[in-house]
Amino acid sequence: MEQPGTLVPKDESQTPQTTVTENQSAAKSAIIVKTEDDKAPDSGDNGTKARVNFPKGKKRKKSQRDLTAPRQPLTGYVRFLNDRREKVRADNPNLPFPEITKLLASEWSQLPADQKQQYLEAAEQDRERYLKELQAYKQTEAYKIFTQKQIQKKQREEKMAADAAAAAQQDEEPEKDSDLPGFDIPIFTEEFLDHNKGREAELRQLRKSNTDYEQQNAILQKHIENMKAAVDKLEVETSQQRSNNAALQQHLDSMRAILTTNFASIPLPGTVRIYSTNELPTLNNIDSYMTRLHSVLTDTSARERETLLTTVRALVARMDFNA
Repeated sequence: MEQPGTLVPKDESQTPQTTVTENQSAAKSAIIVKTEDDKAPDSGDNGTKARVNFPKGKKRKKSQRDLTAPRQPLTGYVRFLNDRREKVRADNPNLPFPEITKLLASEWSQLPADQKQQYLEAAEQDRERYLKELQAYKQTEAYKIFTQKQIQKKQREEKMAADAAAAAQQDEEPEKDSDLPGFDIPIFTEEFLDHNKGREAELRQLRKSNTDYEQQNAILQKHIENMKAAVDKLEVETSQQRSNNAALQQHLDSMRAILTTNFASIPLPGTVRIYSTNELPTLNNIDSYMTRLHSVLTDTSARERETLLTTVRALVARMDFNA
């Protein structure tokens, strides 16, 4: 029977033991991040790689990549890893991933030169392939669009950073004191009264100048209104004159047509100075025809003058100019 105050040892066989599996220990260990561009470790560092630790709760910002861009070339070391990883994992199923990577790195450093050269030559061929495809890709429209997007994104980030810096600087700048003179004078003092008198005199002068400018503006406004009225009047008169000119031109064309029709049977007789003979009137030469006919009728030395004058008088008497 147990006595009070006596400590009873616990049976260790009844206490559950916590076992940590190899997978759990591997999950707790730091993971070595390996990319396609990783190079083979030097032979002197025993194939170990520096651990990459990222801040807790933060994720790496993935860089944007054009899906149409050519595939990045693989180094000889990465090709060796891809070639040997499954075999080593099958031979060591209980070995965690970091240990497998260390084992492969050690195996690469001890690999004979002739076998290592095969991977290096394949990597060089892949690099030449990448350079050719990259050169062709840079000539495509997709590359131009992707580059433009990258530039715009960088400009937006720079603008956001500049705005944030300007806002922070503005918050830190203290408010500047007013530099206006005269506000540090104590009120109801002799200096304060003199200061007010000076300001009142300046104010009266400004009011007087303002009144003068308003009067000048009123005069100029009246002048502008008169000029606008004159312009409107000239536009109306010009329009009326154009209408009159059009009516006169129409009347002139009508008179030319009437004269051409009525004088079509009267040729210019004989030779009058430099004018040709037997000329008949047309719409194109009616003006010159009437001028020459007038010269014949006023020339007293012309033999056909009397007969032609009688014919013209009879013709004009029968003409209807209102038709």
